[in-house]
Amino acid sequence: MNGVFITFEGNEGSGKSTQIERLAKRLRLQGRRVLCLREPGGTAIGEEIRHTLKHSAQNHAMTSEAELLLMSASRAQLVREVIKPALADGQIVLCDRFYDSSIVYQGYGRGLDRKWIATLTAFVVGPVKPNLTLLLQVPLAVSLARRQTREQEATTKTRDRFEEADEAFFAKIDTGYRELAKREPERIRVIDGTLSAEAVETVVWMMVEPAFRKR
Repeated sequence: MNGVFITFEGNEGSGKSTQIERLAKRLRLQGRRVLCLREPGGTAIGEEIRHTLKHSAQNHAMTSEAELLLMSASRAQLVREVIKPALADGQIVLCDRFYDSSIVYQGYGRGLDRKWIATLTAFVVGPVKPNLTLLLQVPLAVSLARRQTREQEATTKTRDRFEEADEAFFAKIDTGYRELAKREPERIRVIDGTLSAEAVETVVWMMVEPAFRKR
């Protein structure tokens, strides 16, 4: 694979979407080919799964196991339909969440067996792994405040099943990300998401730029 695969992770309201947009713009100004994706989603099939997982009025009874398998189905489609071809073509792929989210949300958050999640993930993604993962972290209080502000400022109200979880769930998510970062410090780089958007953008570039200096 000739391309570069960078994923963004973090709890809700950490600023991932903003930083992906800023990094993509910076790279494109340098003449690089950039593809921005999101999980779940990124393909026609994945976007339908995304609706089922997050927004459908019929998903209240969804079990944790069904949630994990739907996330994995969306990811399997995204890897084979989009990510692998883009990397083979030498593109830079920026993805809002990837398999770390399943380890954290369904493993730590929902309490599913993390070893089994790892086995499923290996089947789903095969050799496709991020070259770099940027983990934007904000305290739980900041995450809650940003979620509330986002909801108040939204022109249209779109239900998000994950954001309906209680604070105990989000505390488990926070713990999960911290433990992942400790286990894989070379791949997962932690960034203080409470900094200004401009400051975070600068830190992101400091962490990303070496990957392109070699190419």
